[in-house]
Amino acid sequence: MIGMLLVIGLFIVLGIFFINGKGSFLIAGYNTMPPEEKEKYNTVALCKFMGKMMFALSFSMVFWVISEAYEIDWLFYVGLVLFIAIVVFMLVYVNTKNRFKK
Repeated sequence: MIGMLLVIGLFIVLGIFFINGKGSFLIAGYNTMPPEEKEKYNTVALCKFMGKMMFALSFSMVFWVISEAYEIDWLFYVGLVLFIAIVVFMLVYVNTKNRFKK
């Protein structure tokens, strides 16, 4: 349980880092682009979106901690489904309609 709380804390710290428009070097795929390709993207908007997603993912992981603390198995599954749904939404949203291109 302590390990999970540390992971949630890390996600929250990353969320704060991203929401301030910083940390684009931590976004997989974006950090490996050549500089001329990176200029085509709105880095601040992408970072802010990733920050919101970090907060959402950490919120879904809270269900896992509550499930373990109170031994309520169905809460783990609620958190897991929510976590997977957020990841799928994030992947679809970022990769469709060129939302973060300038």
